[in-house]
Amino acid sequence: MEKECCKCKKKQRSEEEYKALINRLNRIEGQVRGVKKMVETDTYCTDILVQVSAINAALNAFNRELLANHIHTCVAEDIRNGKDETIDELVATLQKLMK
Repeated sequence: MEKECCKCKKKQRSEEEYKALINRLNRIEGQVRGVKKMVETDTYCTDILVQVSAINAALNAFNRELLANHIHTCVAEDIRNGKDETIDELVATLQKLMK
């Protein structure tokens, strides 16, 4: 069986899911811009590191939300439709996230 091309896959998101993800990404983008400004203005290293830690936490929260949505929609639907290879894809994704 030929494996489906990842680049070919699409996900229709609800308006609520879309807005929640975009809002999180916009906040993260703002945090990254803030850190850039801190570097540009010679802010003390530990202050920058604290902000970078906050960005990492925000990215982890984004990943958790996206992963939960993925499992509840894409993975559950594929399993119901007998596409067990989705489980292997999920395991591989989780392994990448846990590096």
